[in-house]
Amino acid sequence: MIDPGRTAILRAARRAFALQPYAAVTLRGIAGEANVSAALIVKHFGSKEALFERVADFSEAAELLLDAPDAELGAHIVRTLVTYRRDNGLDLLLRVVFAAGGGDERALIREHFRDQVTRAFTDRLTGPDADLRAELITAQLLGLSAAMAIERTGPAATADAERIVELYSPAIQALIN
Repeated sequence: MIDPGRTAILRAARRAFALQPYAAVTLRGIAGEANVSAALIVKHFGSKEALFERVADFSEAAELLLDAPDAELGAHIVRTLVTYRRDNGLDLLLRVVFAAGGGDERALIREHFRDQVTRAFTDRLTGPDADLRAELITAQLLGLSAAMAIERTGPAATADAERIVELYSPAIQALIN
């Protein structure tokens, strides 16, 4: 069962840590943005440091995305990205885009993304240019995530998930093969 308070906390924390220096982020500020109490954040995550580590961790995303045989991986990746966002109200990958600025904590988010997602794809791929193909796959996934986030009532955000899979996954599958 999805906990709406926990989801709101993660959404607010992802935004706060990606857009502000770590020192400027407070549990009280995240709580206000999430419309919950700071005590609820502590109950779910323990501390600001633990919450940041949760926000910066992409290992669950990589595990979910890569959980299919190679022949079905492109479709699985797209389906997982779309349905996770719809089911949980959170995007698996997009927070890395907001961490593009300076600051050690933003660099850590980008480093975790590179180590936990892009490198996981590189390790999974066979054949020439695996590292390049992995970066291109993650770029396509970030593009789809951005399209769904920017235009929340647009076609990419509202189309049937299987239709998105049908149209989007062949390009990803071509990079896998």
